[in-house]
Amino acid sequence: MIDWGRVVQLRDEVGAAEFGPLLELFLDEVEVVVMRLQAADPAKLADDLHFIRGSAANLGFSGLAALCRDAETALARRMPQAVCLDRLRGCYARSKQIFLRDLAHAVGPDLIRDIGAA
Repeated sequence: MIDWGRVVQLRDEVGAAEFGPLLELFLDEVEVVVMRLQAADPAKLADDLHFIRGSAANLGFSGLAALCRDAETALARRMPQAVCLDRLRGCYARSKQIFLRDLAHAVGPDLIRDIGAA
């Protein structure tokens, strides 16, 4: 569900000082988009799924990125009934929970003191 290797790679790429703020931004922005997902507008849904997929892949939320990719493919094939938004929301919630629970172990506690406190 979480690609911890990607998380560590991202921390190394952006540096310790930028890592925490980047995670906060990801969690804030993606949560807003995940919660507004609606099947009523397939074009908007496709854009939102693409945004979530890219963000999730960059931060190591591999399970969520895969679900978004599959949903994007279904929409491109004009099969919106194959997109389960509840499943996507559930995957995000579980991924976020696991991520916040295990992040200190993966990257070190000094980098994550305030993340997820909001």
